[in-house]
Amino acid sequence: MTRTLARDNGTDRRLRLLVGLVVFTAGVSTLVSIRLIDSHGLVTENNLTRAVALTFLVAVAATVNVRIRIRATTHGISWTDAATVVGLAIAPVPWVIVATGLGVAIARAITRLTPIKLAFGIAKEMTLAAAGGLVLVAAGWTWPWSGSIGRSLPALVLAYLTVVVLDELLMFPVLAFATGTPILNRFRQQLDLRLASVLARFSVVLSTLLILRINPTFLVVVPPLVLSLHLANSSRVRSRAEREAWQRLARTTDALNVVDLDQVLTTAVTQATELFSADEVDIELREEGRLVRGAGGAITLRGPAGTPSAIEGSVLTTRLEGHDQTADIGVLRLRFTGPVKLSEREQYTLRTFASALCTAVRNAQAYAELARIADEHAYAATHDALTGLSNRRHLLDEGTEQLTNRHADGVTALVLIDLNHFKEVNDTLGHGAGDRVLIQVADRLRGAARSDDLVARLGGDEFAVLLRGLPAPAVAAHRAEALLAALHEPLDLDGMRISVEASGGIAVAPANGGMPELLRRADVAMYQAKRAGQRVATYAPTRDTADLGRLTLGGELPRAVADHEFIVNFQPIVDLGSGEVIGAEALARWHHPTHGMIDPLRFLEAVERSGLLPAFAEAILDQALIAAGSWRDAGFDLPVSVNVSPRSLLDARFPGAVLARLRAHDLPPDRLVLELTETLTLSQLDVVDRVLSRLRDSGVRLALDDFGTGYSSLSLLSRIPVHELKIDRSFVTAMESAAEAAAVIRSTLDLGRSLGLTVVAEGVESEPQRRALWELGCAAGQGHLFARPLPSGALLAALQRGAGGRPGALAPPLHDAGSVIRLPGRRTGGGRNRTATP
Repeated sequence: MTRTLARDNGTDRRLRLLVGLVVFTAGVSTLVSIRLIDSHGLVTENNLTRAVALTFLVAVAATVNVRIRIRATTHGISWTDAATVVGLAIAPVPWVIVATGLGVAIARAITRLTPIKLAFGIAKEMTLAAAGGLVLVAAGWTWPWSGSIGRSLPALVLAYLTVVVLDELLMFPVLAFATGTPILNRFRQQLDLRLASVLARFSVVLSTLLILRINPTFLVVVPPLVLSLHLANSSRVRSRAEREAWQRLARTTDALNVVDLDQVLTTAVTQATELFSADEVDIELREEGRLVRGAGGAITLRGPAGTPSAIEGSVLTTRLEGHDQTADIGVLRLRFTGPVKLSEREQYTLRTFASALCTAVRNAQAYAELARIADEHAYAATHDALTGLSNRRHLLDEGTEQLTNRHADGVTALVLIDLNHFKEVNDTLGHGAGDRVLIQVADRLRGAARSDDLVARLGGDEFAVLLRGLPAPAVAAHRAEALLAALHEPLDLDGMRISVEASGGIAVAPANGGMPELLRRADVAMYQAKRAGQRVATYAPTRDTADLGRLTLGGELPRAVADHEFIVNFQPIVDLGSGEVIGAEALARWHHPTHGMIDPLRFLEAVERSGLLPAFAEAILDQALIAAGSWRDAGFDLPVSVNVSPRSLLDARFPGAVLARLRAHDLPPDRLVLELTETLTLSQLDVVDRVLSRLRDSGVRLALDDFGTGYSSLSLLSRIPVHELKIDRSFVTAMESAAEAAAVIRSTLDLGRSLGLTVVAEGVESEPQRRALWELGCAAGQGHLFARPLPSGALLAALQRGAGGRPGALAPPLHDAGSVIRLPGRRTGGGRNRTATP
């Protein structure tokens, strides 16, 4: 509003300056003319007669004009210039200037103009007369005029063009300033008609002078000629104006034919200012209580109804009603800075425009209502009515889109959550209470989820959370823990505190099968968690009995054990600082005669169920111990790590069998490290505690594998006497790009140091990872940076070759020999309360 007022004040100052300049020029011309009349003896009867006739002629010419309204300003195209040039041709210039001023004053006084408009009109015409007279004087014109039309034509043309051009130069800036419109736009409008009018008026000038030269009595034919030309010109101007107005109306009503209400109102306001040449346009909708206001073809206000306008003047108000006049939805206001009366054509145009606008608004409102209803139905089809969460359909659609999006970043996982004993809430407190519990659970899950996650209720007491953009698969377990932790605090139900327990299953997006397979796997994991008494379980293919290929392989296990098809490869464990090998992990493989090398994830569960676990475990242990003995004999005394099935820990005879194999291969117990996985439930059994305690007491070292992935928990460390923690490879892979993964590694290392445990990082693939882990205090690591899993003999050959001329090393050291550094704890050492020495 401040900018608008400033612009208006600036425009007013420029307008007053221009008008003042013209009035000053006319005043000077008048004074000079009066002095010339007095000093040059121009006061003669003939001159006085001509001056009176010229005054009358100018008054008539100024009265007969074509009026064009531009906003609140009316502009008239008159014949004054023609009368002035005729006067300049037959009378002295001073008398013409005075007569022109008197004639225009008489004509303008009749129309009752404002003082500033009256002063400008008189001054402008006198200035034009003075300019035209100066041109004739410069051309050598003499009075009384005695030359022929042919010889006088160049001077007349030049004088007339001077008058016309100066008229345009003075008039259009004033119109532009008065109406607030660009000067160039005003000049371009109806330029062809103005040029035609100029030629017509000049032809009248020549005709008049020719008649005066031949016989003045023939002047009686001039008024009819002027009148006919005036009527023809007026007709052309009105026809052009009406045709353009109807064209603008048609374009505007077509532009209103849209379904967006804001666009309808914006188009109507911006077009109406031009259509009706209004200074400001308001559209006020009664039911919605909104107001849209515009000026100069732009929107200046969107606000509540009743907002006052800064423009003072006349207001034309039209109701927005249809052709049947039954719907009155608001009003259309045209504001003008001065008094304006619309013509009959403009009034009809206004009624037509208001009716079209009413129809457009009603159509847009109807479309908006239909769209709202459609959105409600679409929302209801994809969301749960009770909780407002997404439903199963929406989860499947969103998940499918995520899995098929080749440009999606990160890992996609699904957490399936089922409330335990929820039926008891419904049976005891009623279904209404059960619904309130579900609503609170939904709110907590929604609050615990991240912005990219999709929380859904699948039905009953089953919920799901689609995790998108995870930096690593292992992060899904921590997100699931956070979701379930949100349900840990009791719920408030009518003053009662109700605890809600839940089980969760985690599955990472599969390579094939899409969203249905991901949902099935999460469901398998969730029921595994329920059966095991865990809060969260992660899907593992080895425990998925729906794998038909795995069932087929299970029938071939007896032959595989008898034919020694199970082999062992070894991946070295390296001191991250020095690059020296400090151990190796035994990795079982099935060398199938038909299918080739088979990963243990496909056959381990079948081995456990088949009763062949002791024979399988003994075969793997034997191969591992034989390899360790061969390395020792070659001068590399390295411990070997062997993964232990949780089912083996239920066998009280397992420690005796392990120790017997150690004695058979003449290896001390501390050369064997047993890696434990997925022992959360089994660790609660006394027999497991006794088995692990006996192994530890005998000198066998224990490691907790996949630490941080959800398979193990801190509670295990208080019950299982382990010596090592192994960080899962997924955290190492994501540590450079994911803050969560780096935090897990850092906390695991801190935990290891506080408990005197060695920490080994799996999946070290690059030198930056190695250095980052070592600088964090991680002593050891394994991964493809150092070596892939190798047969026993191949690993021994690699140890003998060494790296950089150092046998037993697979990587260059991270520090120079003799430098003072802080070394993390090493893999060798005794118990929980000992700190390894370098």
